[in-house]
Formats: sequence, structure tokens, C-alpha cells
Amino acid sequence: MSYDPIDHDFERGLNNRRAILGDAWVDRSLGNANNFNADFQNLITRFAWNEIWGRPGLEPKTRRAIVLSITTALGRWEEFDLHVRAALLGDEATRLTPDELKEVLIQSAIYAGVPAANTAFTHALAILREVGPQIGYALDPAAPGNASHPGVGREGRTDSRDKARPSLHYTVREPRNGKAPRHTVVLSHAIGCDLTMWDGLANQLAEDSRVIAYDHRGHGSSESPAGAYSMADLADDAAALLRELDTGPVVWLGLSMGGMVGQELALRHPGLVRALVLANTTSGYPQAARDAWKQRIATVNEGGIEAIADAVMGRYFHDGFRADHAATVARFRRRVVSTDTVGYTGCCNAVGTVDTTARLAAIQAPTLVIAGELDQGTPIEMSQTLVDGIPNAKLEILRQASHLSCIEQPEAFSRAVRDFIVEL
Repeated sequence: MSYDPIDHDFERGLNNRRAILGDAWVDRSLGNANNFNADFQNLITRFAWNEIWGRPGLEPKTRRAIVLSITTALGRWEEFDLHVRAALLGDEATRLTPDELKEVLIQSAIYAGVPAANTAFTHALAILREVGPQIGYALDPAAPGNASHPGVGREGRTDSRDKARPSLHYTVREPRNGKAPRHTVVLSHAIGCDLTMWDGLANQLAEDSRVIAYDHRGHGSSESPAGAYSMADLADDAAALLRELDTGPVVWLGLSMGGMVGQELALRHPGLVRALVLANTTSGYPQAARDAWKQRIATVNEGGIEAIADAVMGRYFHDGFRADHAATVARFRRRVVSTDTVGYTGCCNAVGTVDTTARLAAIQAPTLVIAGELDQGTPIEMSQTLVDGIPNAKLEILRQASHLSCIEQPEAFSRAVRDFIVEL
């Protein structure tokens, strides 16, 4: 039997400590050890850095965030400063960006209190002024009044002085990576929905792109002019929005009605469209379906949107999704029934009379068509018509997806969109 002189708990802890705090700090700490504090150094190395940091159940970046939150809550500013510096300058795999650090401190304000977070920001700013040049981060002036929630974006409305066009509500998310946008992506929602249907995808795409989402006329917080709308009206609304925001050519991503608007936009205003993603949509309905849209308008005018709400949910979501995600379905139902009746019926007319099939060959933008395997409102055959008509269009069919495929299959939808955009 041999005796191993190595204390493996200590060595593992020391290795973790160096990986998280850096060699310079650890060497300085060990070099300053003496007969009074050596036992304590041994203790924290074995227990904090091996027993806790050595557990694989959480990523090191997550543990960094926990330590920063706790030291903020407890006001342990020497430890806080140590871990802020290590988080900003550490190994790339475990490093926190300044924006990630900011999110930790903002969340700490809610759970640990604003005074604690205020002090934490003061300490973090002092360290950022020191290490900013090393990590390529500049503390530029910024007006608090112009700050916007990164998960929502900056909100605005189009100029309502043009009486020919309704004022549209929109949001703009700038790229979170702080660089020039790779693309400007515009997200256009389905009838009876609003721009919030895109929140999950919008936040993913905003990693490196400028993302604009908006409410169609008659929906959400946009104006509802009287009358029966046409798809040309909706496309011209979109063109006015893009010109007001000076977007240049955009990647247009529209689902259902939003996809119909995208087709018309690409035909009427081709210079504004860089590429198209047309999801769960069509270029035209057979006569029976056109008659059904007319009947829907009549039913809503007589009994309100509540009269059709359950039937709409049956088309939006398949049976299995409605059974397993009742709260999500209820949220979309509330949105449908709260939509302005004038706006809803006006858009029903635009959707029911959509007719771009004979003109699809004129669309020159790269196009991805997304279909839902279970979509009864715009079945795969309608998507195939788009693919056949638009030069070099590609088709992606999402399994176990009905009409609102981005809600039922968000991961698959996002993957299809991002794989398409990255090739542009």
C-alpha cells in the first residue's frame, strides 16, 4: 500500500480557482498566505473551488452569475470586485460580456434591492473603465430616456399626418452584439394576432440583425381605417413603414396574412425586399374558400369576433397542441376576440381576395416557403404552388405543425429561418 502525498481535493480546487480567477490573482493570494490564514486558504480551495465549482451540474458562467448576485445582495464588495474582474477578463469559455454582467445586476436590483444594485453598478463601472480597453468595450454616453427593453425593442408609430395611410405600431430591436446589423429582418403577423407573436424568434434574430415587427392596420395598436382592405393596401402600408424607417432592402418574414403581404410587397416594391420567408400562406384561394371568407365577415359583423373564435383556434392549432398548451391557446384566443372588428373584417377581405399566383414568376428575391404538415387553412399544396411559381424558391415542411407553425414548433421554425438567412 502506498501513500499519495497529493491532496486531490486541494489540487482540483486550485485548478478550478485558477481557471475562474486567473493565475495572477491565485498566485498573489497563495503568496500572501501565512500561518494565520493558510488553513482558511486551504478550506476555501477545497470546499468553495472543488466541492462547489467542481460540480458539473451548472456551467461556470452560471456560477459566476450566482456569485455576483449573492455578493451584490450581501454587499460583499471586495468579493464582488474580484469576481467582476475575473468575469470580464477570464477564459473565453467562462467569460461574461459587459452586457451579460449588466443583466445580472439589473436582475439583482429586483431580488436584492435597488440600493445594492446601484452600488454594484458603481463598482462594475469603475472596473469597466479600467479593463474596457483590454476587452474592446467603450463606455459611450447614452440617454436613459432612450433606453429600451432588449426583449421588446424600441416602440414607435408611423407618421399619421399622411391621411392616406393608417399609423402603424412597430418595434425595432437593434443587434445585441453591438455590431452593424447583418440584415434588417421584418416580421409580419397573421390575421387576428399582433407583433408579440414573434417575440421569441425576434429576440433570437436580433443577436446580429436589426429586427422590426409591426401591427397590421386594424390590429394591435395600429389604426383601423374603415372599409374593406385589399392586399395592395397592406403592402403599401408596409412599404411606407420601411421607407419611414429607412431600412433599405429587408428580409421579409411573414406568416399567413403576413406572407401574403410579403408577396405583394415584393411585386409592388421590389427594391424594398432582399429576401422572403413565406410561412403558412397562399397566393390565392379556390372559390369555396373565398366564399368562406365572405361568410366569416358576415358572421363577425352580426355576432362579433367571439362567434368565430373557437373555430379560428381550431385552424390555428392542431388538437394535440390545444390539449397540451391550453394557456397558449387561450392567450391567442384573447388576442383574436380583442381585435378591432372593423380592422379584422377589413383584413378578412384582403386575405380572402388575395391573388398573386399568376404574378409569382416576377418575384426575384430569394424565397423560403414554410408549410405546416397539419395546416388545414393553407395546406401544403398551396405552399407548393408558391414554390413552383417563384424562381428558385425552396420548401420546408414542419412536422406536427398546423397554421401558427412558429408557435407550435418554434425550434424547427427558427432553425429553418436562420439556416436560410445565413446563406444570404
